[in-house]
Amino acid sequence: MERSRMLRLIFAGFCAGAVNGLLGAGGGMILVPLLIVLCRLPEEEVFPTSIAIMLPVCLVSLLWGSSSWPPRELLLPCLAGSALGGLIAGKIRIPTIWLHRILGIFILWGGVRQLWG
Repeated sequence: MERSRMLRLIFAGFCAGAVNGLLGAGGGMILVPLLIVLCRLPEEEVFPTSIAIMLPVCLVSLLWGSSSWPPRELLLPCLAGSALGGLIAGKIRIPTIWLHRILGIFILWGGVRQLWG
């Protein structure tokens, strides 16, 4: 892999980790556009790559950024539900343009909630 591409990938990962560490979430929202624009990843590789990167980033943010472990009675049902949701959604084939639109809607919705919530 060429050096400049490697540096762009490292920078994208750093930005995602920094946002996730500071805010406790949201690294994927930074990572997806950076992988598309800065790293020029093909559209069909962006979302799976982002998901694979964000799992360890979220674990690191939890272990080093949190003062306590989530209560088991909250964590286990949410993990089970998210795993089931991930399995079902992973089988659905949605055109990339619609994935971008859906992600954009969630980003806008989250921003509005933060501003006026």
